[in-house]
Amino acid sequence: MAQLRAISPSSSTNFVFNVSKKPESPLSRDKLCCSRKFSSGQELGARSSGLNGNAIVHQNVNLTRASTNRGIRAVLASEKGNEVSGSPKSGGLRGKLNKVVLAYSGGLDTSVIVPWLRENYGCEVVCFTADVGQGIKELEGLEAKAKASGACQLVVKDLQEEFVRDYVFPCLRAGAIYERKYLLGTSMARPVIAKAMVDVAKEVGADAVSHGCTGKGNDQVRFELTFFALNPELNVVAPWREWEITGREDAIEYAKKHNVPVPVTKKSIYSRDRNLWHLSHEGDILEDPANEPQSDMYMMSVDPEDAPNQPEYVEIGIVSGIPVSVNGKELSPASLLSELNEIGGKHGIGRIDMVENRLVGMKSRGVYETPGGTILFTAARELESLTLDRETIQVKDSLALKYAELVYAGKWFDPLRESMDAFMEKITETTTGSVILKLYKGSVTVTGRKSPYSLYRQDISSFESGQIYDQADAAGFIRLYGLPMRVRAMLEKGI
Repeated sequence: MAQLRAISPSSSTNFVFNVSKKPESPLSRDKLCCSRKFSSGQELGARSSGLNGNAIVHQNVNLTRASTNRGIRAVLASEKGNEVSGSPKSGGLRGKLNKVVLAYSGGLDTSVIVPWLRENYGCEVVCFTADVGQGIKELEGLEAKAKASGACQLVVKDLQEEFVRDYVFPCLRAGAIYERKYLLGTSMARPVIAKAMVDVAKEVGADAVSHGCTGKGNDQVRFELTFFALNPELNVVAPWREWEITGREDAIEYAKKHNVPVPVTKKSIYSRDRNLWHLSHEGDILEDPANEPQSDMYMMSVDPEDAPNQPEYVEIGIVSGIPVSVNGKELSPASLLSELNEIGGKHGIGRIDMVENRLVGMKSRGVYETPGGTILFTAARELESLTLDRETIQVKDSLALKYAELVYAGKWFDPLRESMDAFMEKITETTTGSVILKLYKGSVTVTGRKSPYSLYRQDISSFESGQIYDQADAAGFIRLYGLPMRVRAMLEKGI
C-alpha cells in the first residue's frame, strides 16, 4: 500500500498514487474514475488520471507525476473495501449523484459522511484533504481511514505556499482584522480549500462537493460561496443540515451499523482549527466568557510568564507591503511564516481571547494563537507609518474593515474584495523597507524602522529651524484652520 508522506512547503511536484493488487498497464489520462464495486475482495480504486503527466509503473504502484505546480498526492484505495449500504450503481435514499468530492479530515464526522453519502445519494466518494499547515500528525493514516469508510479515492494537496502567498499575505497587506482582534486564520483557509475542491471535482469528473460543517457556523458559508463563485453547476451536499445524526454517540452508532471503523483517537474537549497562520480553540469551558482559558490548552505558544527572560530582536523585510525576509534571510511565504511561528511562539506572542459575532447571527467565544501573524501585522503597520500619508492611511484603514468583513463572510471571490485588493496593492507599492521588533514575554515592541520611500524628513521634523518649514507660518495656518470654531464662539457671545 502506498504510504502517505509529507511534502515540504516548497514542493512543486504533484503525485498521484494508484494502488492495485497487480501491476497494470500505463493508464489512460482521459479521466479519473473509481471502481463501482465495493464488496470484499474487489478492487476499490481508480483506473486512470486526468491530472496530466507521464505514468511510471513500479511494482504494485502506478505513480503519475503531474506537471502542475501544486503539490498533490492522491491515494486510491484498493484491495478489500468495506460493505457499506447504498450501492453506487443505483440511486440513494435522497436522490442520485455520480461522484462527490468530500472535504475530509479523517475524524469521526467525515468518516461517517462517506457511507452516508453513498447510502443517501448512491454515489462514489472522493475524499479530499488540503495540507494548509495543520501538521503531519493530522495527515497520518488518512489512506487507511478513507478506504475503511468506503471512499474510492483520497486526494491530498499541499496548499501551504498558495495559502500564505495568495490569501494570507493579501489580507496582511490590506490590514484586515475582524472586530478589532481576529486575524482571520480560519476565514482565509476555507476559500483556498474550497477552490482546490472545485479543481479536484473537475479533475475526477465529480458532479457534487460536500463538507462536514455544521449549520451553526461560518464555515458552511465560506465553503459554499466559493463553490458558487467558481463552479455554480456543482451540487452541494451538507450532511449536518440533512441527516438525523445529532452528536458523537449517534455518529458512532451509524459507523458501527455501516461497518466503518470508528477513529481511535482521543476526543479533544476543545474544537480546534489549525493551519500555518493560526490555531483556534472553542468549546468546553470557553463557552462561558467568564472563564479564563486553561494554561494547558495552548499549543503554538508558551505562557508569557514562562517565556525567556531575555528579549529577542527580529528584523522583518517587506517589499510592496509583502514580507520577504527574516533577519536578512529571504524565505518563501510558507517558510517565512513557519519560522516566525517558532520565534513568536517561544516568546508567548499572539494570544487573543475574544467574543465575536458569527455571520449567522450568534455570538461565540474563541481563543486564538497567531504568533507569526502578530509579528507580521505589527511590522507591516509600522512600516506604513513611514510610507503612507495621513489621508491614505485613513482611507486604507476604513477599507480594511470592509475587507475583513468580506473575508470573514466567505466572499473571497467576490468582485468587491478583488477590487479592494487591487487598491491595496497599488497603495502599498512604496511600502518597502524593514522593521526591527523586540519580542519579550508576550509583547511585540517596535524598536526601529526604515524605508527608501520614507516620507519622514528629519530636517523638517526637527525642532531646529529649517528652510523648508518656517515656524512663523503656523500662526496664519492656525487662524484659518480654527476659523469655524472662532465664528461659532463669536455668535454665542454676541460679538
